[in-house]
Amino acid sequence: MTRFWWVRHGPTHAKTMVGWSDLPADLSDHGAITRLSAYLPQDAILVSSDLIRAVATADAVQADRQRLPHDPTLREMHFGDWELRSHTQIEAETLELFRAFWDSPGEVRPPRGESWNDINARIWSATDRLITAYTGRNIVVVAHFGAILSALQRAKDLAPIQAFAHRIDNFSVTEMVHTENGWKLGRINHIA
Repeated sequence: MTRFWWVRHGPTHAKTMVGWSDLPADLSDHGAITRLSAYLPQDAILVSSDLIRAVATADAVQADRQRLPHDPTLREMHFGDWELRSHTQIEAETLELFRAFWDSPGEVRPPRGESWNDINARIWSATDRLITAYTGRNIVVVAHFGAILSALQRAKDLAPIQAFAHRIDNFSVTEMVHTENGWKLGRINHIA
């Protein structure tokens, strides 16, 4: 049994589509960080995406946990030409494509970006590598909204649109257990 503790990084306060842009996290809420670190298992292995907002959040909760190298396959979805643009700006230029991206997630992708199926392939592969390398352990993964939704979709066997309906707040924990019989879910979007 391998337990995953998916943690969403601290807030960026951006009001735009933020995927692979390397924006810092606001880690000024020391109380939230202390509670989060105390909630996570002390014997866990800790890994994060390589984007600074996830790395810094992982640094803040690391304590004595074993740290793995930053993993670029745990990044947020790549929004391509929509990166750092507001929904209003994107809708004004590519309304039909933007609506299809949200209403029919799967193969629809932003110009020069990733589709939902692309991020799923990336996140699921990273998860499988972690299971193979650290079977039976607690694994804390500090990642992003899309990455956590992708893991949740797989664990609950959801359609993409159902996964999109979940809320994943900054500093929240989503718990999943992988057994030889498949996935079991614990808390989703838990704030410690």
